[in-house]
Amino acid sequence: RKTDMTMLNPKTTVLEIDDEEAILDFMSSMLLQAGYNVIVACNGKAAMQKLESVTADIVITDLIMPEKEGIETMKEIQSLYPACGIIAMSGSIFGSVYLSMAKQLGAKKILKKPFKKQELLDSIEEILTAKESDLSQNDSDGK
Repeated sequence: RKTDMTMLNPKTTVLEIDDEEAILDFMSSMLLQAGYNVIVACNGKAAMQKLESVTADIVITDLIMPEKEGIETMKEIQSLYPACGIIAMSGSIFGSVYLSMAKQLGAKKILKKPFKKQELLDSIEEILTAKESDLSQNDSDGK
């Protein structure tokens, strides 16, 4: 039986970054229903501004966006907020190439649009489970 991470950590905050409002709305309703706190940004620049005042546990970012695209945003988030788990997503015709690049650059999970609700929720849960495991291991190592 899978552990419901939202029950263990009800304060998990997810930042969604996408320039398509319909995608943000779709993901927001899904994540709120699953018990997550949700913050939205329409591009990487707006996301970085939000992260100055809010802590996100998970960032879900599109890769192709105006202002500041996903790869650049990902790299900046990893540099400034290394504990944040990143899920990269893309639906462009070159999506596979971009997603592969995102994975190589440190995205914990990648999703090709369109994806199913359960794929997104499972991806978040896997990242949170890995974080919990890392924290437990660090505690047992006496760190």
